[in-house]
Amino acid sequence: MGEEEEDDYMSDIFINTKQDVRPGLPMVRRVKETIQKEERQKEANEKNRQKSIKEEEKERRDTVLQSALGNENKGFALLQKMGYKTGQALGKTGKGIVEPIPLNIKTGRSGLGHEEQKKRKAEEKLENYRRKIHMKKQADEQAANQFRVRFKNKQEERKIEGDLRKSQKACQQLDSQKDINIPKEIWYWMESEPEEEKDEEKKEDENEYKSSDLSASEKLQILTAYLRGEHFYCIWCGTAYEDSEDLSSNCPGDSSVAHD
Repeated sequence: MGEEEEDDYMSDIFINTKQDVRPGLPMVRRVKETIQKEERQKEANEKNRQKSIKEEEKERRDTVLQSALGNENKGFALLQKMGYKTGQALGKTGKGIVEPIPLNIKTGRSGLGHEEQKKRKAEEKLENYRRKIHMKKQADEQAANQFRVRFKNKQEERKIEGDLRKSQKACQQLDSQKDINIPKEIWYWMESEPEEEKDEEKKEDENEYKSSDLSASEKLQILTAYLRGEHFYCIWCGTAYEDSEDLSSNCPGDSSVAHD
């Protein structure tokens, strides 16, 4: 054929001759080459670096410790003369150690016993910390118990005060039904609102009442006994019985606990 053949764009020759034109690829190659070069330089510097005296001593010491004792060692030679064989345990009964006592090299500048003292101080600090935690826990528990006791007592006081008010109302009503216009004790009835026209003598009586030494619990006990004996009435049952026999037969008792 006289005409030149057209290029085959699907042939291997054409594909291999084309350059990779992906964006950023030359930069990635340069970074890789830089990293590899730095690593090779670092390895070369490490090999050429002169070892310090301590490093040389450590290497010699590790080499000696890793090698077994030979006949040139006087101590080992004496042991062999006494019948010792390599790998045999020490001692008359053959139950002693087989490996030599490890060598612990002291690298710090602290004196003898410093580490033991440091360890002891750390243990003392830990013990003091545990003691403080234990004491705090006990104090918290004690405070919680005291709070529960105070809360329970407060609830009981409120209940007693409520029962006392209920008894005073019932007493005033039942006394009025029997045409009793003056309570047996001034606190048997609910205290009325003070009036401006009250005379001085009545105010003194009220002050005397307020300074009574009886507690709410004692007042409740006295007043309920009066209601049961005079009116055959129980505030916890909320019932006025016909007589004392009916009261003792049908009422569970003369206290709030008996009615629970």
